Amino acid sequence: MNKENEGQHVGPIVKRKKREGTPTYVKIAHDIALRIASGDMKEGQKLSGRSLVSSEYGVSPETIRRSFSLLEEMDVVRVHQNSGVIVHSSEKAAQYVERHITRDTRRELLTRMHEIYDTQKEAYNELLDLTNTLVDSTEHFIASSPFYTYDCIIPPYSIAINQTLSDLNFWQQTKATVIAIKREGKVIISPGPHEKLLLGDILVMVAKPITKDDVYKLINTTHS
Repeated sequence: MNKENEGQHVGPIVKRKKREGTPTYVKIAHDIALRIASGDMKEGQKLSGRSLVSSEYGVSPETIRRSFSLLEEMDVVRVHQNSGVIVHSSEKAAQYVERHITRDTRRELLTRMHEIYDTQKEAYNELLDLTNTLVDSTEHFIASSPFYTYDCIIPPYSIAINQTLSDLNFWQQTKATVIAIKREGKVIISPGPHEKLLLGDILVMVAKPITKDDVYKLINTTHS
């Protein structure tokens, strides 16, 4: 009954630590295999799970049982119901150690990937919060400002085609400031006075509402 309870206790702990690193029973199996491979434990030697628990590893018998099960799968030890655990092959133990190192390296890489993902997720959430704060402050500014933004597309035959903002005396004639130009899926931020305007350009402006009619009048003027 006690062994059964201990097994139920160990299960959730191993599952919870899976992402943090190598489970305890795997580490113990690796250590035992290393001792067998190095000759510290001889082939044919009988191992006692309970004595290992009490004198060396300080874990439950269920944890040691799981360690021995791993080693038995690789033919490092033989588990006999009556005579206990017997060291079977130092060669297999060496193979297990080599395999474990490779597997543990992969586990560490996976753990590191999770850490990087968590860091990026944290940074993304922080960026999202900053963006929302910026949007809120911008909306507040627009609501309290006498200026507002609007856009206007340059139509065919417009006098503005192939002309610069300077050529058009844009600000002098409209009192509107062009803050961006949308062109073929791209956005030109704060275009200079010598930026040529093209057919289909969308001018994004900030100005007083009263300037809107003057902008449309200028943009829709055709060559005489």
